[in-house]
Amino acid sequence: MSEKSRYNTRQHAMLIEHLKNNPGIHFTAPDVCDYFRSRGESIGLSTVYRQLEKLVDEGVIGKYSTAPGSPACFEYIGTENHDNSGTCFHCKCEKCGSLIHLHCDELNEIQEHLMNEHHFKLNPMRTVFYGICEKCR
Repeated sequence: MSEKSRYNTRQHAMLIEHLKNNPGIHFTAPDVCDYFRSRGESIGLSTVYRQLEKLVDEGVIGKYSTAPGSPACFEYIGTENHDNSGTCFHCKCEKCGSLIHLHCDELNEIQEHLMNEHHFKLNPMRTVFYGICEKCR
């Protein structure tokens, strides 16, 4: 095994460990880089993006687009803790930028209504409600 592939394997293991230690937390690729740099670890942004996209493809993390032009948010979901068939919408605070999960039967009903009555399939991974969170109010 080359030194480069060993290094990438170590980076991958570090990333997985960090994500597992922060379940339910939304983060961007630059957030991950900042975290590792603050601990003296050198990890490039392109490497982080590649690793995150690989984990999205594997279903280990979720990827959420909150606004055009802004970086995607990711969240560790693991394979044992998340029902990929379920629907998860999000609220984004316009003041602090926090992203909040919504698992609500009422939103599932709206999604079903849009499909049944308007023949429109809503994508919950890209559906974000904007407003002000409880902390910022």
